[in-house]
Amino acid sequence: MSPEITITDTTRSGRITMVLALCAVLALACAPLVATSAHLNLMVQIFAYLALATLWNLLAGFSGLVSVGQQAFVGIGGYALFGLTIFADLHPLLALALAGIIGAVIALPVAGLLFRLRGAYFAIGSWVAAEVFRLLASQISALGGGSGTSLPARIVTSMASSRVWREYVIYWTGLAIAVVVIGLTIFLLRSRFGLALRAIHYNEGAARASGVNVTRVKLIVFVLAGFGTAMVGALIFLQKLRISPDAAFSVNDWTAFVIFMAVIGGIGRIEGPIIGCLIFFVLRETLADMGALYLMMLGLVAIVIMLRAPRGIAGWLSEKLGFDLVPLSRRVVFAKSKGDSHV
Repeated sequence: MSPEITITDTTRSGRITMVLALCAVLALACAPLVATSAHLNLMVQIFAYLALATLWNLLAGFSGLVSVGQQAFVGIGGYALFGLTIFADLHPLLALALAGIIGAVIALPVAGLLFRLRGAYFAIGSWVAAEVFRLLASQISALGGGSGTSLPARIVTSMASSRVWREYVIYWTGLAIAVVVIGLTIFLLRSRFGLALRAIHYNEGAARASGVNVTRVKLIVFVLAGFGTAMVGALIFLQKLRISPDAAFSVNDWTAFVIFMAVIGGIGRIEGPIIGCLIFFVLRETLADMGALYLMMLGLVAIVIMLRAPRGIAGWLSEKLGFDLVPLSRRVVFAKSKGDSHV
């Protein structure tokens, strides 16, 4: 008799990673009980960058959309939050969710323009689109124009009665966004849609020849990234309590650093942005007082890692360990049938 063939999505390394991840999330959820205000603020920044790097990795690492204009959606999310809370008098957390929807809606016409471009032209076009949104934001006089504005006190206090609890709410919201972004990305990549996405990642021409609607898949990913990035942008400026066009649409803060994390961690791998984000913040907290030398050190680290580990640190670890920390591929398992002595 022929052996029974089953396809499974789980591996031993995957199960171990899942258990460790759940323990880490539970520990982070309890962090406000012991952490200081400064530590909580730093963790919110880490959660925000982790979500941004994961979303950019989904765009560039799997669908081939190398965007250097994702700061557009960070700014859109931030300004949507301020507009909805100030003019529509919505609760900040509700406005944060709606900011994501606004980002997704705006991503549709933006994709209609950018998808006419390929390669480096797409990257340049995405940056130009972000600059257009920055200039538009500077013309909104009701939100301070070019100088920006701050959240009114009534909106800030509507989140919680005390400053401590406001920090807790923002912290837990940031943790939830990071966990959901990573979790949904893994779910997406392990789904049938993810098979099409990974086919595009390995060979777009072959994927198209196999019947994959490449444009449709890329559009869905672009819109999802716009949704998530806008929500993260709303979270960032909810924490900052002030927004301006230059801060909201900063290519350095919201795209350059994000690309750095994804590249050194490992593009096209779930664990890549996580590793890259941790390394970035260790370097930032260690070298930030060095001024311009700090940015030079970041560049040097990126060059060294790319020379020594072209696939990023996650790829290097995968080669050394012999397995992926977060496996995405399926395994074929041959199970013995009754009466069979061997497979």
